[in-house]
Amino acid sequence: MAKSSSSSRPADEGSLGSPAPRAGFRLIGRRVPLVDGPLKVTGRAEYTDDLKRPGMLVARLLKSVHAHARIASIDVTEARRLPGVSAVLTGERFPTPFGVLPMTHDETALAVDKVRFYGEWVAAVAARDERTCEEAFRRIRVEYVPLPSYDDPAVSERPVAEKIHRRGLRDTNIQKEVFQHFGDVPAALRDAFAKAEFRGRFAGVTHAFTEPHAVLAEATPDGRLTVWSATQVPHYLHRSLSEVLGLPMHRIRVVKPEVGGGFGGKSDPFPHEIACAALALETGRPVKLLLDREEVFYVNHGRHPTTNRVVVAADEKGRFTALDVEALLDGGAFSSFGVVTTYYNGVLAMGPYRFDAFRYHGVRAYTNHPPSGAMRAHGGTNIRYSLEMAVDLLAEKLGRDPLELRLENLLPPHSRTLNEFRITSNAARDCLLAARARSGWEKDFRRLPLGEGIGVACGFYISGSNSPIHFTPRFPQSTVHLKVDMDGGITIHSGAADIGQGSKTLLAQIVAEVVGVPLDRTRVAAVDSDTAPIDLGSYSSRVTFMMGNAARDAAEKLRALLLGAAAEMLGRPVGALAVGEDRYFVAEEPTVGVDYLAALHRVMEHRGALTVSGMYETSPLGGTFKGAKAGTAPAYSFSAYVSRVGVDLETGEVTVRKVWAAFDCGRALNPLAVEGQIEGSIHMGLGQMLSEAMSYRGARLLNPSLLDYKILAPQQMPEVECLLVGGEDPEGPFGAKEAGEGPLIPVLPSVGAAVHDAIGLRFPELPITPDRVYRALENARAAGTLAKPSRPRPRAGE
Repeated sequence: MAKSSSSSRPADEGSLGSPAPRAGFRLIGRRVPLVDGPLKVTGRAEYTDDLKRPGMLVARLLKSVHAHARIASIDVTEARRLPGVSAVLTGERFPTPFGVLPMTHDETALAVDKVRFYGEWVAAVAARDERTCEEAFRRIRVEYVPLPSYDDPAVSERPVAEKIHRRGLRDTNIQKEVFQHFGDVPAALRDAFAKAEFRGRFAGVTHAFTEPHAVLAEATPDGRLTVWSATQVPHYLHRSLSEVLGLPMHRIRVVKPEVGGGFGGKSDPFPHEIACAALALETGRPVKLLLDREEVFYVNHGRHPTTNRVVVAADEKGRFTALDVEALLDGGAFSSFGVVTTYYNGVLAMGPYRFDAFRYHGVRAYTNHPPSGAMRAHGGTNIRYSLEMAVDLLAEKLGRDPLELRLENLLPPHSRTLNEFRITSNAARDCLLAARARSGWEKDFRRLPLGEGIGVACGFYISGSNSPIHFTPRFPQSTVHLKVDMDGGITIHSGAADIGQGSKTLLAQIVAEVVGVPLDRTRVAAVDSDTAPIDLGSYSSRVTFMMGNAARDAAEKLRALLLGAAAEMLGRPVGALAVGEDRYFVAEEPTVGVDYLAALHRVMEHRGALTVSGMYETSPLGGTFKGAKAGTAPAYSFSAYVSRVGVDLETGEVTVRKVWAAFDCGRALNPLAVEGQIEGSIHMGLGQMLSEAMSYRGARLLNPSLLDYKILAPQQMPEVECLLVGGEDPEGPFGAKEAGEGPLIPVLPSVGAAVHDAIGLRFPELPITPDRVYRALENARAAGTLAKPSRPRPRAGE
């Protein structure tokens, strides 16, 4: 793995680093190793597939061999008679549709009436072992009536003979269509001094997490169902299990063990989870289902294959006057998060720049591909590539430095976008300045030899979704419970799903900081719906902001109880006391104080163990027009990356040499974790840029394997310099914002811009595999146009 470096200078040393921890902070802002790290690196952390229950059965799911077909009949008689088979289920047993968004329930545990993509599950078998399950599959007789297959979203607006879903708009396979228009875009485009258009085409990509989907379900004689699952959204799984299986939620327990990566790919309730639970109810025995890697590709819910078009207009001074966006998304067979993604492809283009007019037309189409859904920075990644490429093209037409042009068009802090996003903290300018200074931009841009280049791009993403998925009943965005007994240990109960991003560590840091105890006094309880309060899950970069604020609220309530007891014991007013480590003392007489345990035991004298609850709920945000809530968040992250690349002029291979990643996450509560998120995001973004693609022939996926789906190898990872830029957000916990998804967004366009600087070519279609680059180089040679682009002319006074 290429080395990584970081910069986190205090704010008073310039704009290149994160603010130093304020005086008095013991843990906040420190590089704290993840609290669950020792268990993971020693192999003792328990993942779903590690779990075993007495008498456990194994489940497998039978896949469809058609992309689109009506199910005429399914005969499972012979399969049920096979020795070792305990249950065989088909779709009519549990036909209730479900989905993560309440307005688009269109998935079922097993196919009902028809199948919609190759690999959709039509039957579930529970048996003594996998070999018996496979033998049962050979005895299941399924009769299909093939239907027309739809694999091209570009024809989705045409009437079809057989819609993939009845909910398709009109007589088409359009699932969602979005129109938004602010200001007068046609007039702005007509009157523009310069405008640039870029059309992008993006292959679908999948999450490729290390741990495949896995679920274990057990129905016990007391009438309860327990489901252990590798999920990012235990609460939404809990709801869906209740809806589909017909059990009240209080009879269902959902437990999330450790999760080996999610990236959005485990943020839906899934058919396999419900099918496994149904088999447990049917057999009365524990049932485990582990998907193989091919099945993970078919489940997918990855980044949408997309085509888009972006037009950016500017006046003679280079001020952006209009943004015109179109996007067509291949949604695959089901809705998933598709409505949200369709909106995001437009509205998340509204930052970090100012525009006087904005227009968006977005379409998401059902196709007979595996379903698309939420993948890290969904809705913001593909459109950002095309937008930043258009800004670069506009800079070229204006004869301007693209970094300077961006600096002149940024949204200011404490402002609003045209579509009424409230912008609070915003260090986009500092990000650009930091990336420019550290990368040597002014020295290298347009000055490197042919085949070497440097490029810049900006990013913008939400820090928590302002609107919960389910509006009724209305719950807080996040709740945290603390329980303390005589031993002095603080148990932190949270429903937030740690999927490797470090939310357990963040919880421990915040609580220990506020209460004034060492980190080892805290313990974070695993997500268990019987003991944890409701948290909506790990998606939309909501955990740090929302769970962090809830944890701080709970910790402050606990601290108030302890300070009250200390004040009583010392005979001093509460306001005179200060918090140390494991000690509360008189601020003006530091030698006068009581230790944490003494204060705790005093509080417990008349009430026993202490329990407190903290919560966070956003204030109302956004406008009143249709779709106004899409993209609203209590805060937004900002970023600017500069990438340096080399392009092999003989083979077309692109090598990313270094990325300078300037990121505004507010106060970095744990710089070690933030840098890990940035580096991981860059690896994922480079994969989409250079090599990753779900390849199809018609509706059939050709590469459902990590042998054929090309993830970046470790030696292809460039050096990364993390520049943690920005001050405190006024509403974030200790001033923090998200750092989980936003860091991915700028890497694709910064590399695209660097390739253009290297060889003078822009690539509208991703990934830019060596064969595509080679063909473009050969065409440029044949036309005599292979050359470095010209350097921008100096402006007057420079």
